[in-house]
Amino acid sequence: VNAHPVITLCMWSAQGLEMSVGKIPYLEAVNGSTVMLPCTYASCIGIKNLYFNWQFNDSGIMTKVCEAEIASEDVEPPVKIFRERVEFVGKNHKNNVSILLWNITFEDTGQYTCYGRNPKEKDRNHSVIFTLIVVDELKVADKTMTIIIASAVGGAIAFLIGFMLLKNFTLFVLAKLEEKNKECLVTSSGIDNTENGLSGSKADSKPTPKKK
Repeated sequence: VNAHPVITLCMWSAQGLEMSVGKIPYLEAVNGSTVMLPCTYASCIGIKNLYFNWQFNDSGIMTKVCEAEIASEDVEPPVKIFRERVEFVGKNHKNNVSILLWNITFEDTGQYTCYGRNPKEKDRNHSVIFTLIVVDELKVADKTMTIIIASAVGGAIAFLIGFMLLKNFTLFVLAKLEEKNKECLVTSSGIDNTENGLSGSKADSKPTPKKK
């Protein structure tokens, strides 16, 4: 009874054989360096005699780079290499069928196709393309925009700090003025009381006339 949901989930998640070169399907590398062309496979129901190969698009003509047949999981396949400076590094580790290109040249620039076919899934097949770009030297990232953004952010922060300092200073001055105003009001009130002859004024200090 519980087998059906598992099978349904399996078919929905993998949907048969799938080849993948990762999230970034291209690489820019310097002439003379060694690079890896990544490729892995996934199959929901497993594999049996999985066939795979790498092909290079040479000006519209597909030339085979390497090929092999993997009998089952965790079995290292005997790989045939058809191109110089190529090494198979997948070793079927974690469904890996990646290859290395040694001492790359400008002629290695182009599209490489990783192809797989799984007889266990009625010869279902799938392929994916990885692009290699060979350059003299890697481009230095343009930092102009970064400097502009950093300057703008720094200026905004400096303005905010200056504004807060000015605000605090203004509040401090206003508080001091308010204290002085209170003192003036108290002093002024005392003077008024004295002049009007209220309690505590000079009028109270006069002696009371004696009765005759």
